[in-house]
Amino acid sequence: MSDDYSDELNSINNSIGQRLKSLRLDAGYKSYEVFAWENNLSRIQYWKMEKGTNCALKSLFKVLKIHNLTYKEFFDSLEDK
Repeated sequence: MSDDYSDELNSINNSIGQRLKSLRLDAGYKSYEVFAWENNLSRIQYWKMEKGTNCALKSLFKVLKIHNLTYKEFFDSLEDK
């Protein structure tokens, strides 16, 4: 894997994490732990998603369903930032 690819992937993961955190805060959850608990998500998995270190599509899909968003709506919102 080239450094350019790694840098771009890290940037995308960070953008996803920042957007997920923003969605959580907008939904009124100050704590990622409470959000994860109340939505039946793995606390550690969700924390990793927000930190941009691990974002499996299956997990992302579940979180987007909680926020009533499609993949398209979510990724379009990343481009707006």
